[in-house]
Amino acid sequence: MLFSAVVLSIFGAGMWAVVMVYTVIGAGGTAVDLSLVAASMAVGLLLCAIPGGVAADRLSRRGIVRAVELVNLLATGSVAVAGAMGAVTIAHLAIAAFVIGAGAGFFFPAYSAILPRLLPPEQLLAANGLEGAIRPALQQAAGPAVAGVVVAAVIAPAHAAFVIAGAHALALVLLMFVRPEPADEAAETGRHGSASSDPTSARGVFHDLKEAVVFTLRTPWLLWTLLYATIWVLVTMGPEEVLLPFVTRERIGEDPRLFAFLLAAIGIGGVVGSIVVSSMRLPRRYLTVMNLVWGLSTLPMIVLGVTDVYWLMVLSCFLIGFGFSYGNVIWGTLLQRRVPRHMLGRVSSLDFFVSLALMPVSMALAGPVAEVVPIPVIFLIAGLVPFLLAFVVIAVARMPRDEIAHPLDA
Repeated sequence: MLFSAVVLSIFGAGMWAVVMVYTVIGAGGTAVDLSLVAASMAVGLLLCAIPGGVAADRLSRRGIVRAVELVNLLATGSVAVAGAMGAVTIAHLAIAAFVIGAGAGFFFPAYSAILPRLLPPEQLLAANGLEGAIRPALQQAAGPAVAGVVVAAVIAPAHAAFVIAGAHALALVLLMFVRPEPADEAAETGRHGSASSDPTSARGVFHDLKEAVVFTLRTPWLLWTLLYATIWVLVTMGPEEVLLPFVTRERIGEDPRLFAFLLAAIGIGGVVGSIVVSSMRLPRRYLTVMNLVWGLSTLPMIVLGVTDVYWLMVLSCFLIGFGFSYGNVIWGTLLQRRVPRHMLGRVSSLDFFVSLALMPVSMALAGPVAEVVPIPVIFLIAGLVPFLLAFVVIAVARMPRDEIAHPLDA
């Protein structure tokens, strides 16, 4: 029931990405208005990522995901109703986008924290692999594709929001059947073991955040992987999201489907990578394998920077998606296996926040940097820096020794 609800929520998010664009246009909005609505969603996500983690460690995870789906239903439903009345405004869309982004900031820390409470440890890799496979398939492919068909079929683009609201309504119904989490004495002790962690006090919230940050700083494999992820996002996301469309237009052709196929190749690679890693046992050298695969996954960026052969670009994008998702499935399982349950929500939200915080910076820098640095050099840096940094992180955090001392393949 939980996974089915997650599937519907991801599908709704994939549809919203397209419906939002055409609803803004249908409301007479400009590119600036679209930027405002998109930025509202990103701001909501970033502002609520850390509070979402605190809530996931203090409150019922099942209650949080139910509340988020209810809020998503109300937000998308309001857009659909306003569209039916011909009263959609940019301000309304910006508020709805902010609410949806904020909901995601609460939903995924709670989902990450509830999963190891419902499943035995040996099933977490498969569960994370299933979620890792379905996300690119629905959010990057099926959701946008269905949205495009629905938007083309209805009178006004906002009418398509009824389908999104229906997906969230069905997800909410399914979540009502998710069984209660098993009692966890260790988790309860961790959450309420001291007066400073009183859930009604600001001091308690600060204590919870401090506990998670201190744990992260004192756990080398966790700290250095997060630092690695920060730099990884900074040097790769801008070239991939901002420069690759222009590279495709200049070297291959102006047909927008050419770039769309490259994005689809990344998504398909992610699906395959998730399925492959989740169908096997967790590697004994899980930290080393995870970081090396992430590092190897960026090397095809070098090919994207220099080639004008389209099939090589498609293959490179597939490999990028494959390696990224392969490592991500191990990472999600690793957090659930090695982070104490009573702070799993907070640590997951820190990971979520760090992974997203520099994404806008990377995208903002990509264009200006491309004005003074040749495109092949930018893609060379994007490919080599994470690859070389993977070896540094493995050595500095002493990951080979750590993973042998803490085996997870038993």
